[in-house]
Amino acid sequence: MASTSTHAAPAATKEKLTPVKTLEDHQDFIQSMAYFPDGKRIISGSDDKTARQWDMQAGKEIKKERDVCQWEVRAVAVSRNGRWVVIAGGNDDHTELKACEVETGIMKAFRGHSQEIKCIDISPDSMLLASGSRDETVRIWSLSVGTSFEGHTDVINSIALSFDGALLASGSRDDTIKLWDFESRHLLASFHGHDGGIQCMSYFPDGKRIISGSWDKTARQWDLQAGKEITGIVKSFQGHSKVITCIDISADGTLLASGSGDHTARLWNLDTGKLVAAPFEGHTKVINSVALSFDGGLIASASGDHTIRLWAFESRQLLASFVVRLPHCIILSPDSRQITYTTYSNIYVCNTPSNILASIGLATDGHPEVRLYSFTHLRYT
Repeated sequence: MASTSTHAAPAATKEKLTPVKTLEDHQDFIQSMAYFPDGKRIISGSDDKTARQWDMQAGKEIKKERDVCQWEVRAVAVSRNGRWVVIAGGNDDHTELKACEVETGIMKAFRGHSQEIKCIDISPDSMLLASGSRDETVRIWSLSVGTSFEGHTDVINSIALSFDGALLASGSRDDTIKLWDFESRHLLASFHGHDGGIQCMSYFPDGKRIISGSWDKTARQWDLQAGKEITGIVKSFQGHSKVITCIDISADGTLLASGSGDHTARLWNLDTGKLVAAPFEGHTKVINSVALSFDGGLIASASGDHTIRLWAFESRQLLASFVVRLPHCIILSPDSRQITYTTYSNIYVCNTPSNILASIGLATDGHPEVRLYSFTHLRYT
């Protein structure tokens, strides 16, 4: 939910974002990272064929999974109860999908995909795992049983499980989104409308709709019960001139942030499909990642132009631009006080500058002003 603070925003600055911690030791590109539910640890996966667990407070690696990963790690996920850490990846000739029970160290391998695994998600009850692969299938796995969801005709780039664990959505380079019944594995609907591959996808907080971003330069809303695109008043979020690379939905389900290959980030009204304000401009290369803070104060964007930018959620004003070499993924802590991002092979944890916290009504003494928070739909991927 957006803040009601009336604090004046500071003038935007362009300076270095100084890390308070640098989590380093990866030897190749970091593909994915995720928070543990306690917010004190993260896990990262890299093309150096390792998954690493980090203590955010100490800034040190907790556990090295050097002997676990045989191939490049493309995706990592942590179950909502913190019990399971899942790693996935592979290359043109090999595939790898493993789940590690954190407390016991018991490792389970899931075999069935024939090509590199691109994306994974874990059900809210922490019982089931979904994986999407270049082999054009989505598969569902329990601790001992795996299931294949077949129907796509090209690489699957994005998958998402509904918050109640009943539905699975998969987005593919074949221009379609497919909706599956999680338990019966029946195909419920195929959504057609995009004229390009699906690049990113997310559920609305109400669990009744999903939104997708595509190479056709649009984002589209889909009604899961009706099994069709939401049209009429809601338009197809047209405005970007190149592929929509990343999206994030506000906690109250009213706003959508999108990043694109056209170098802009945009904020949309999800009820109308229209821009809330002018595009966030200033980046000079593709935007790799966008993140909305859980408390509704900040929007962060990471770009191939070697900058991370922070924007005010309400005013859309640029608060700061930080020089960072090749930022790839960015996530904000639940209280907005820390920014975590990846570069080629390192993870950096930075404190959000105090003047920016003050501008969104978050006191620097550790006590926020009266605000509303919703952590119901925290995502760790």
